[in-house]
Amino acid sequence: MPHGRVVVSCAAPRGVGGLGRHLDEIVGTLARAGERPLCICTSERPPASSGARRSPRPVALRALTKALAAAPVPVSAGVRAGAFVREFDADAARRLPPGEHLIAFNSQALWQLRAARRANYRSLALVSANPHIQHLIRQHERAHSQYPLEGSWAAHLVRRNLAEYALAQRIYVASEYIRESFLERGFAAERLCDFPLTPDPRYSPSARAGADGCSGARDRFAVVYVGSLAVHKGVPLLIDAVRRLPHHDLSLTLVGGWGSRGMRRFVQSACAADPRISARPGDPLEHLRGARLCVHPAFEDGFAYAPAEALASGVPVIVSEDTGMKELIDSPRRGLVLPTGELGALTEAIDAAYRGETLVG
Repeated sequence: MPHGRVVVSCAAPRGVGGLGRHLDEIVGTLARAGERPLCICTSERPPASSGARRSPRPVALRALTKALAAAPVPVSAGVRAGAFVREFDADAARRLPPGEHLIAFNSQALWQLRAARRANYRSLALVSANPHIQHLIRQHERAHSQYPLEGSWAAHLVRRNLAEYALAQRIYVASEYIRESFLERGFAAERLCDFPLTPDPRYSPSARAGADGCSGARDRFAVVYVGSLAVHKGVPLLIDAVRRLPHHDLSLTLVGGWGSRGMRRFVQSACAADPRISARPGDPLEHLRGARLCVHPAFEDGFAYAPAEALASGVPVIVSEDTGMKELIDSPRRGLVLPTGELGALTEAIDAAYRGETLVG
């Protein structure tokens, strides 16, 4: 991490979702090193005693949100995502204060990187929360060929990401999975800086104490998925795997929200057809307290906080080969890593866990 006047930028609110948590870890690391980074994000203010200064003015994107919602023709999730990050980037670039170092997240940093270079910042760094964009596009195409329910947000941001890679002097990566995707594309290893991520401290085995009392948790085999309900996260694959299994005392709870009509219809149809499947909002920790298994069969996920937090809570996990946090699985009793996108393998792995043949503590 750099020393001096550091500006950290991210379109997510501090501590909210995977990107917000990633942002929090970067700001916290700088603060522990004695720096007071200025954080530009979509939240009103950083958490108390975070060591970060608030940006001169909160970034306001409400007008864009209203305009997209009022569009006469429905706007796809990919178009909405592209418009949002471009608007954030343009707004943040206009507000970029005098500084020495910029750390900004991929897909939303192009104009800030250019502005910082014009302002003679000493260093320009990119946080790649995902694998290299061309690797990511390949995996999204694979996911959407299996489940053509929605488009890929990444397809709208390829050129932007490639331009950001070219401008950044260093790229922070959170997993070996992300690092390898850049090395495969010819990036010099010295441009890639490791920044390991960690689950929030509230996720711990003690947080699951009393799970026996959680609404019949021990009367059923509760499988939990936490995260966005999207095709590239493997959610339709997981639903199909569970629907293949005959066990009446097995349940699947999807904790998260969808971003497209296609996924909404798919999830709602599955819930209506199979009462064992439900989609619920709320605090993931509450659902993990009664869980016997957390499954995250993503077609690509640079790190994946959700299964990492489940693992930290003492819940065994099943993840795909294309999930960065697979590197945290240090025992076959704690987790399994499966080939990406293979319905048969996923179905068999959940069934074996249900029968107590694997993931036994």
